[in-house]
Amino acid sequence: MMRTKSIVINSNSKNDTSTISATTALRRSASNTTPSAAVVRTNDLNKKPRPRSVEFPASPQLVQGEEMVHFGHPQHVLVKVELPDIYTCAGCKEEGAGVRYVCQECDYQLHEFCALAPPQLKSHPFHYQHQLLFFAKPAKGGIVKSKCDVCGRSPKGYTFRCKACSFQMHPGCAMLSPSLSSSSLHHHPLRLLPSSSAGSTTGGDSGGFLCGECKRGKRTGRVYRCTVCDYHLHAVCAKDAAVNGLRANGHKGRDKSPAVLGTAARLASQVVIDFLGGIIDGLGEGVGEAIIDGVTRGGGGGGGGNGGATRVIPRVRGG
Repeated sequence: MMRTKSIVINSNSKNDTSTISATTALRRSASNTTPSAAVVRTNDLNKKPRPRSVEFPASPQLVQGEEMVHFGHPQHVLVKVELPDIYTCAGCKEEGAGVRYVCQECDYQLHEFCALAPPQLKSHPFHYQHQLLFFAKPAKGGIVKSKCDVCGRSPKGYTFRCKACSFQMHPGCAMLSPSLSSSSLHHHPLRLLPSSSAGSTTGGDSGGFLCGECKRGKRTGRVYRCTVCDYHLHAVCAKDAAVNGLRANGHKGRDKSPAVLGTAARLASQVVIDFLGGIIDGLGEGVGEAIIDGVTRGGGGGGGGNGGATRVIPRVRGG
């Protein structure tokens, strides 16, 4: 039995009190109220379970970042990306892998630190006494190429140079610091040795250590040494391992050290001398000896000694 509720409203008429029954409204609302659990829709019964979606293998997506217009490649926009393949930076001409700025229209690629290199460096810890200026081209030199004062390699592109003295270094070398505390390099902190002792240990034994990265001893450039143990690391190896992204992406920089190139050059020159010696055997013993002597001496001696013999070379005619 449902109770009825009356609402009393006062009025000024004789029938001062009017009773309005709300029974009908309450019964109507009660009849429309049904427990949700009891509602069964026939459409739900007819639905079939959906099959699981199949995921096909896909290539890694090229995640693009910031865009920039660089002075070295103004015709196209460069986009910051991260790729594991090895490349040669169009700025400093050194190898790299990982994060870079690339042109999507051609094969122009830059290290991130080369693309964002500032016009000058003030109070850099490697050369704090002078200001270093950014140059897009290496310094012009003679036969002997200038070397980077940090890694020992000859700059072929972007460099930071001091106009007050001859100090210079690659942008990648400028990313290094006097002390390194990266667990990827060594489990102890590393400190850069003075340039005067870069090729030797503290005991003065030249070449008495092996680099923990390349397993070689003395080579041009600065050297890091562990502050706890006797671990050594060439600055050029530290750059390839911690700055250029080669090790992080599974690459190892190709060894182009002066020692290897010097050996190859000597072997090549000996082959050329032997080849020329065989060709000029028929020209006469005196002329042949003069030419060989001129080639081996490189035309040196100025106007004295064998200077007259070296001038025989331009008069040799073929055919």
